[in-house]
Amino acid sequence: MILDDILARFSDTTEDQIKAIFSTIFIAANKLQTLFDQHIPEVSLKQFMLLSIVRQSKEPLTFTKLGTLFGCSRQNIKKLADVLEKKGFITIQQSPCDARALCICPTEKADRYFQNDFAPYRQDLNDLFEVYSEEEIKMLFLLLSKIYDGINHMEKKINACQETADTENFDFT
Repeated sequence: MILDDILARFSDTTEDQIKAIFSTIFIAANKLQTLFDQHIPEVSLKQFMLLSIVRQSKEPLTFTKLGTLFGCSRQNIKKLADVLEKKGFITIQQSPCDARALCICPTEKADRYFQNDFAPYRQDLNDLFEVYSEEEIKMLFLLLSKIYDGINHMEKKINACQETADTENFDFT
């Protein structure tokens, strides 16, 4: 079944559209990762995203903060960071705010990479969005930003259910 078939099959009801949107997000993420992993030199898309966020941050970010931002564990961030450190893109240092935490700091190689090596691949990003009008990009930005509201809502409901289950399984006697 190709993507057009999925979209046509699930376009009738709101419930079906929700299923199609969820599937589309998952499929699009995988396709983008595959495309960029094949084209970006030296790093995977996940490593690139970590490096990009670390470079743009005004303050050093801990593994825990980055894990929260990425929606994954600090251990997953540590694995990505270890590879980037071996390649010379970052250093891992003690946090200036918390002696128990480690931070990721970009190196000069990371700056050179974004200025020189990655520059030709910015066109790939532009190619991805050239099929949209300026108004569509604004709307897509708004709607994708709003998905985080849905994710936060879902997390709160799941956490509340887990807390209720934990309380029910605890013997207070």
